[in-house]
Amino acid sequence: MSENTESSVTGGILKRAYAAVFYENWPVWLGGILIGIMSVMTFAWARPWGVVGGLRNWADWLFHQLGLYGHPPVSPLTATNSILTLGLLWGAFGAALLSKQFALRMAPGLELMKGVVGGSLLGIGSAMAGGCNVGGFYMATSALSFAGLAMMVGLIIGAYLGLRYLYWEMMHLPSKPPVAASGKKGLNLLPLEPYIGVFVFLGAIVAAWFYAREAYARVGGLLLCGIAFGIIIQRTRFCFVRCFRDPFMTGEGDMVRAVTYSIIISILGFAALKWTGLRAESVYVTQTFWFGSLVGGIIFGFGMLISGGCGSGSVWRAGEGHIKLMVVVVCFAMSNSLFKTLIDWSDGFKALLGRGAFMPDLLGYKWTIIILIAIFLVYSLAATWNEETDKFTVEM
Repeated sequence: MSENTESSVTGGILKRAYAAVFYENWPVWLGGILIGIMSVMTFAWARPWGVVGGLRNWADWLFHQLGLYGHPPVSPLTATNSILTLGLLWGAFGAALLSKQFALRMAPGLELMKGVVGGSLLGIGSAMAGGCNVGGFYMATSALSFAGLAMMVGLIIGAYLGLRYLYWEMMHLPSKPPVAASGKKGLNLLPLEPYIGVFVFLGAIVAAWFYAREAYARVGGLLLCGIAFGIIIQRTRFCFVRCFRDPFMTGEGDMVRAVTYSIIISILGFAALKWTGLRAESVYVTQTFWFGSLVGGIIFGFGMLISGGCGSGSVWRAGEGHIKLMVVVVCFAMSNSLFKTLIDWSDGFKALLGRGAFMPDLLGYKWTIIILIAIFLVYSLAATWNEETDKFTVEM
């Protein structure tokens, strides 16, 4: 075989490998497994993964700069919750560029208004529940908190109500589909996107190195963890909204199964870290059981159907260039900051939301793990059964 032929074969192999990684979506079940592993690694490294805490930090900083808040928040450049959310956005943006999926996508006026309303509901619901779908449900459940299960029930109810509203809207308020800005005449950056994506990720490595050099190795590591979440979620199209919406809308259960795989891995990892004393048992046992988690989950679940994204979903889709989701993220951050301030100001409201409830205190670690795994396996089996029967599917 000639040298030119060998080079051609090698080039073809590399192109196919690149296409498999960046042009083809990864299986959603793989995303669930990787997110579960990453959630445990992030907790072991420094702290649990979260989204809304970072958004609130950004809004707190903005409101402080405007003179609305007196006490300055931790700088968004060093706050661990901010860095994780920034990493999620960074990773999704870079992955979208490498896969040529980034484009500024404008939405109709009605959709933008829904972004404002839905984003505001996300902020209010997550403030009441002590976190969004990540912190209030996924991480709280992984942390063996009863509040995570209460929010799960709320998310299911809210998603059902939100779907009923969307069906009503489709019948009475038809909307035009979104338009991608890249489809207009002008400078076409699509061929350059993979190269820009390379520089985006090189910038991430430089940023992590800079944090380590300035004695912020913990923060730099969390930035890389957040970027890993962004890449995984963008490439697998991992969507918590679908976990609670699809059984009622399309009857599909693949996202339910992916979330089940993910959260079981996370539960086992968190339980091991807490049981061995490597991490405090109180971490992410939110003080919102049961009222705050349940009612906040209902509000959040309705909001994520209206806005078209949850906590993590809104951020990574904003990183792909969706204008509506950018509006959602802004309203999400601001409303959460304001409503959390209201909660902290009112002792009565704070008491109403509930208290911390660590499951092993009542059930022990063994039965807590068995019961949680059983709950999610039953939910997954129910979603799989629904695929065949459409028993839970809502008619328009």
